[in-house]
Amino acid sequence: MVDPRYIRMFHAVVRAGSYAGAARELGYSQPAVSQQMRALERAVGTPLFARAGRSLRLTAAGEVLARHAGSALRDLAAAQNQITAIRQLRAGHIRICAFPSASATIVPAAAARIARRHPDLRIQLTEAEPPDSVETLRRGECDVALAFTYPGTAEQPDDDLIEVAVLDDPVVVVLPSGHRLAERRSVELVDLAGERWIAGCSRCRDHFVRECRAVGFEPDIAFTTDDNLAVQGLVAAGTGIALMPGLVLSFLRHPKVISRRVRKLDDRRVSAYVLRDHHRIPATALMLETFRQVGAATRP
Repeated sequence: MVDPRYIRMFHAVVRAGSYAGAARELGYSQPAVSQQMRALERAVGTPLFARAGRSLRLTAAGEVLARHAGSALRDLAAAQNQITAIRQLRAGHIRICAFPSASATIVPAAAARIARRHPDLRIQLTEAEPPDSVETLRRGECDVALAFTYPGTAEQPDDDLIEVAVLDDPVVVVLPSGHRLAERRSVELVDLAGERWIAGCSRCRDHFVRECRAVGFEPDIAFTTDDNLAVQGLVAAGTGIALMPGLVLSFLRHPKVISRRVRKLDDRRVSAYVLRDHHRIPATALMLETFRQVGAATRP
């Protein structure tokens, strides 16, 4: 590959018609210009100039390079300008993969913060539950993944993955408003041993079943759905009760259901993940820091 500096020098020589003229234009000495042109000819493997008395004329190869040099330099300048804009967050885009309740809460709050300071930075959002969201990141199909974990369900160790804690999201039980435990401010999981249940995504369901077994009962799971609105509709209709994350109830709550904290039940941890090699990319670093700030300000 030819050094772009040689192309710039060559273009100046062609414009000026001589090494001396290019040297005056660029502020170099004439020997320095001659040396770089000899280096360029070695790089392309053929002479580019021929002497015609005291002037220079282009060889056939030189004429070819002269036809392309201007457009090549313009393309390089345009690329440099675009890279500068991306580095300074005046352009570019970032791809986020998040689970649904984060897409409805954390992501909008973060996007609004970024838009106020960097209105030309574009954000692309796709949805996936963990661990699929983190696998999407590993495949290079997104730049930042938002995922949640419970104790014992952390993402697979990976030296190429960086985790940034965003927030701890409390898990609550959702009951129909006329439920026998509605008057209590909080409950324990063992108090709900005889209930029918509505379970959510596979990671939530696995954690839920383990917690129930830990306090001595096997849950009667009557329905399974990932749709948070459907879960609340089923609870309101009296077909079962459910554990739900506080993030969901911060923006979506059926009027005929109530929620209660479950004592001795661990929160789920929400984190942002990025590939280690990418965390210094300006837009990615900005997104991670903004997620962290939104998490600190969010109290589900």
